[in-house]
Amino acid sequence: MSMKIENLCFSYGDHEVLKGINFSAEYGEFLSVLGPNGVGKSTLFRCMLGLLSPTGGGAFIDGKPISSMSAAQLARHIAYIPQSHNPIFNFKIFDVVLMGTTAQTGKFSAPGKKQVHQVEEALKKLGIFHLRDRGYANISGGERQLVLIARAIAQQAKILVMDEPSANLDFGNRIRVMQTVRKLTKEGYCVIQSTHDPDQAYFNSDKILALYGGKVLAWGTPQETISESLISTLYGVDVEVCSMRDDAVRVCVPRKAK
Repeated sequence: MSMKIENLCFSYGDHEVLKGINFSAEYGEFLSVLGPNGVGKSTLFRCMLGLLSPTGGGAFIDGKPISSMSAAQLARHIAYIPQSHNPIFNFKIFDVVLMGTTAQTGKFSAPGKKQVHQVEEALKKLGIFHLRDRGYANISGGERQLVLIARAIAQQAKILVMDEPSANLDFGNRIRVMQTVRKLTKEGYCVIQSTHDPDQAYFNSDKILALYGGKVLAWGTPQETISESLISTLYGVDVEVCSMRDDAVRVCVPRKAK
């Protein structure tokens, strides 16, 4: 087991955002979190990353509550990959990825040969070693997303939390990034992503978690979860879910207005 959420609740003042959330994600598994804007996906991720303290229940990594872990301990287990990242300084790609190793060194220590090797291996794994001396601000959006994934790999965390990783990418880069992430799960990484794309979630995920009204509306395999009624409830649209390629793919097609 890797990440487990047990009866997790969170409130901003009197506003209850998460109400008794339960699910788990295993090593080697790709979990997609679906839900409309404002449903609490980002709040859930912040609780999982130890950035917010739940008002009830909790999050556990390998059976250990994250509330008992220091920031450095958490960084050895879980890494966050944002939707986009625009640094003030145009750091070299190599240095951006090297920043992922800071939890492995002391407060006043510089990265050593081990960390440099980790960065080189992460860049090679994602096929972007040739970009190592380029400026981070001078590469494409798809390449930036791969750099952020490389930084998480160099961090040597086995749980990757991704906030809509393909939202701002063109069609080709969306496919390339998702293919890369799927390969990581084959190597034993646990990947948890938020997305607004049910078609992509169905095709790439092992499990899907649907949040609505602060609660878990559905959790299970893509075949068990993705349906016309689910999409209609989540997003308030009338769709037809079409099955293709022996149900390896499901596509949500909006129905024509009468």
